[in-house]
Amino acid sequence: MTATAAPPAPATPPGPPTPPVTAAAVRKVPRRKRLVPYWLLLPGILWLLIFFALPMVYQASTSVQTGSLEKGFEVTWHFQTYWDALQEYYPQFLRSLLYAGTATVLCLLLGYPLAYLIAFKAGRWRNLLLVLVIAPFFTSFLIRTLAWKTILADDGAVVGALDTLRVLDVTSWLGWTADDRVLATPMAVVCGLTYNFLPFMILPLYTSLERIDGRLHEAAGDLYARPSTTFRKVTVPLSMPGIVSGTLLTFIPASGDYVNAELLGSTDTKMVGSVIQSQFLRVLDYPTAAALSFILMAVVLVVVTVYIRRSGTEDLV
Repeated sequence: MTATAAPPAPATPPGPPTPPVTAAAVRKVPRRKRLVPYWLLLPGILWLLIFFALPMVYQASTSVQTGSLEKGFEVTWHFQTYWDALQEYYPQFLRSLLYAGTATVLCLLLGYPLAYLIAFKAGRWRNLLLVLVIAPFFTSFLIRTLAWKTILADDGAVVGALDTLRVLDVTSWLGWTADDRVLATPMAVVCGLTYNFLPFMILPLYTSLERIDGRLHEAAGDLYARPSTTFRKVTVPLSMPGIVSGTLLTFIPASGDYVNAELLGSTDTKMVGSVIQSQFLRVLDYPTAAALSFILMAVVLVVVTVYIRRSGTEDLV
C-alpha cells in the first residue's frame, strides 16, 4: 500500500500592500499630538529664560556700564572694566582655584574609599550609611561652617593633637597655617570647603560604583589578577563617570564659594567670591562685580572643558 502525498496547502492570497509613510500621512496626525512634546518642554524653557538667561543678559549689560549708584549707571560698552578687575584681583582668582582644587582632591581621596565601602561592603547597612552621608544637608550651610570655628579653635582638641604630632610645624612651613593655630588660615578654609562639599563627591561615586557588575571582579579573580590589579584595571576605569561628576560638582561651587573664606579665613585668604560679594553689597561697584562674575565663569568653563577632554569620558552620572 503506497502512501499518498498530502495535497499542497492553498496559497494565501497576498494582502494589500502597506502604504509608504508620506508627508501627507504625517500631516494627518492631529496638530495637538504633534505639539505635545513642545508643550511639555515649555515650562523648563521658560524657567531657564526667566531665571538664567535674562539675569545673565542683565549682568552682561551691567559689566559694560559706567557711573555710580548716586548718578546712575549707563551702558557705555566699557570693556576696560574686565581688564581692570582681572589686573587688580588676579591673586584672589588664583587663590580660589588653588583652594577649590585642593578641596576637590581631598574630597576624592576621602570620598572614594567611603563610596566603595557603601557600594560593595555595606550590605544591609547601605541605606543607613547613605543617610549619614546626606545628613549634613539637614542643617544650614551657614551653621555647618560656623561649627568648624569651634572644631578648629586655638584651644581645641584638634589643634592640640596637630601640635603634638608636629603637623602644624610642617603646615606652617608650607604657609597653610600660622604658628600654633589653624583658624584664619588657608588650611581652615580648605577644611571647610572639603567638609561642605564632600557629599557632592560621595554620591556620584557611589552611583557609579554601584553600577559595576560584580561578575567583572570575579572574572578578574579567575584570571589570577590581584585585588590591587582588579581595582586599578577594572574598578577605577568603570567608575570614571562618577569621578568626573564628583570632581565637577565639588570644584565648580567651591571655586565661587565665599562663606568659608569669610567665616574661617582672614583678609589674606579672601577668594574671588568674597570680592564679588563685597563689590555688590558693600562697595556698590556693580560693573566690577559683574565683570568678576563673568571672568570667574569663563575661567571655570575653560578648566572644566579641558578636564573633561583629558579625563577620556563624556559619560557623566
